[in-house]
Amino acid sequence: MDFKKIIADSLKCDFISADEAYSLLGLPANPQMGDYCLPCFKFAKVLKTSPQAIAEQVAKSVQSENFTVQVVGGYVNFRLDRTFLAKSVLSDKSYDGETFPEAKPNGKTVCIDYSSVNIAKPFHIGHLLTTAIGGSLYRIYKRLGYNVVGINHLGDWGTQFGKMIVAFKKWGDKADVEKRGVNALVELYVRFHKEAEADPALDGEARAWFKKIEDGDVEATRLFSYFKNVTLEEVKRVYKRLGIEFDSYNGESFYNDKLSDVVKLLEQKKLLTESDGAKVVDLSDFDMPPCLILKSDGASLYATRDLAAAIYRKNTYGFDKNLYVVAYQQNLHFKQVFKVLELMGCDFAKDCVHVPFGMVSLEGGGSLSTRSGNVVYLSDVLDTAVKKARAVIEEKNPKLADKEKTAEQVGVGAVLFMALSTSRIKDLVFSYDKALSFDGETAPYLQYTHARCRSVLEKCGAADLKDIDYSLLTGDAEAAVITLLNRYGAVINDAAQKYEPSILSKYLIDLAQSYNAFYVSNRIAGEDAALMKARLKLSEAVRKTLKDGLNLLLISAPAKM
Repeated sequence: MDFKKIIADSLKCDFISADEAYSLLGLPANPQMGDYCLPCFKFAKVLKTSPQAIAEQVAKSVQSENFTVQVVGGYVNFRLDRTFLAKSVLSDKSYDGETFPEAKPNGKTVCIDYSSVNIAKPFHIGHLLTTAIGGSLYRIYKRLGYNVVGINHLGDWGTQFGKMIVAFKKWGDKADVEKRGVNALVELYVRFHKEAEADPALDGEARAWFKKIEDGDVEATRLFSYFKNVTLEEVKRVYKRLGIEFDSYNGESFYNDKLSDVVKLLEQKKLLTESDGAKVVDLSDFDMPPCLILKSDGASLYATRDLAAAIYRKNTYGFDKNLYVVAYQQNLHFKQVFKVLELMGCDFAKDCVHVPFGMVSLEGGGSLSTRSGNVVYLSDVLDTAVKKARAVIEEKNPKLADKEKTAEQVGVGAVLFMALSTSRIKDLVFSYDKALSFDGETAPYLQYTHARCRSVLEKCGAADLKDIDYSLLTGDAEAAVITLLNRYGAVINDAAQKYEPSILSKYLIDLAQSYNAFYVSNRIAGEDAALMKARLKLSEAVRKTLKDGLNLLLISAPAKM
């Protein structure tokens, strides 16, 4: 319910239109002053009178029984009638049924490039933020009616694949790779670098094998595809646990046959210049270093492939927005790529957005390096979280049915929520104890609150929640919960516009805390039938919103905990 519009439409002043009033309405700094406030200072100069007098004039013009007004200084404060508030929010048909209704398609397409794992390398904890943020934005935009294209831009090109072939042919065992998957490939990669320190000739062999991949050599291509299949088989198991989905796995190698068109267009636009034998786009007029397009040996770079990918995505999907969920260390790279697209005459450059995020590490862990073998596998982090969740369940509710499934939902949810609960640009130090706390701002706390709501509803036999007496939901605790429920749609929009799932995370914590405060101070079971029914209606709305919000954050909501 858009209460701001209701208030704005009720004002009957000649000097302020409904649209202007709507844009000026905000929330009072002190909630005790009301639900909304209208500052009148901007009209003082034109009307040549004090903001206080203007506010009094506005207050007198109000024509509505749905709220009261109060003038404080140059502000008009509006307090909604609480019965009107409760009925307006809780009678919404969105609360009918088990899930919220699907949004109508808005005809717009958003591409989201996220996760982007590397072939023959571990899916480690460093991939947690891009995977969680991108996966959540995928669901949020779907909820808002967008056609969403999830893209896993695989790191599947470069001389490291020549190194992998050399290592596999010299020391590899196919049976071991079949058994241990990427772990075996990583060990071979680490061994190559150790051996190459003593025998630099290995690097030459690696370059030669990568050249064979580029030339389409049968054996080189077969081994390259084998490494790719082994990696994808393993990472897809992790994606399934996280609830992540992709519509495209087109990685760097996919764009090899599209790079020449990019270079030709750059030449036609007279954008390419030579620098020490390399081909670059000079961006000094934009206070940026040159964007490297081709090395002196003619090899392409990340920027070349990203230019080809952006053009391909526009031609293929016709996107209205093209997001790159990539760490903040690539800020300059994407500024360069977007600027080059603009100079090439690609008007969609303005629709390309870099969504940066901070670094992630494990509490007590060091830096991550595949070359040295110092990595923390994301699957191991999930396994540990699930194991710890299982121990908590055994302690708190040993008779719980389906403990393994619940432990998986709680453990994996804890990892995801920790990644999505703070501003994405902040660095994250992951802590199992903090993530799995039932008392802090965590997924288990939200899941437990959802389960509490469900338990109350089942205990009281809440089969029919129609014909509610909303005048019974006018206390401070109820009003606080209902006001938060009304914000849910706006919060989802805000999270999408700012590419920030943590906005939704914080909202769900506020809602759960508000409901738990209501629950502690108000009986539900055993009350007068009408009062119990009204409070059950409120509980059902909270349960449904928590479940839906958690789903947008990739997190399951167990029925019991």
